Amino acid sequence: MVRVKSRYLLCEVNVTDRNLLLLLDDRAVTAAVKDVVQRMHVKYLNAVTGIILLRFPKKCYKQLWSALPFITSIEARGKQISCFLNCIYVGGTIRTCQKFLIRYNAHQLRRMLPKCKSEEEKHNIQQAILDCCLTRTHTEEAEDTLESEEDE
Repeated sequence: MVRVKSRYLLCEVNVTDRNLLLLLDDRAVTAAVKDVVQRMHVKYLNAVTGIILLRFPKKCYKQLWSALPFITSIEARGKQISCFLNCIYVGGTIRTCQKFLIRYNAHQLRRMLPKCKSEEEKHNIQQAILDCCLTRTHTEEAEDTLESEEDE
């Protein structure tokens, strides 16, 4: 039996008004992508951050990637949302995409830190960065434990 190999594109929805992201849902994104490429599945959508995880056969990922710039709007809840999809990572597994996303979010938070207007805002962002790092460290510890158990 041959395993079907897939690729995952981690994309970010960029809009002029961040409040419009809350109108998005999985079906709207899937419909927009299916208009451009047939065999497409949205595996994950975070409407607050605008992060989407797309899954598709490995042999088609370049075709899909080249089609993403042609998505200029997504229809959701009766509204046409003007946007574009920016591919930030291509991974072979959901797990590698998750690891990248943790690093990406921590980097984005570090970029926000100098723009803080109050100490409370600065503290909240510092805490969020720590949470990203702690999650990553905890995950790496779990992986090390699994690897050492497999060696025994």
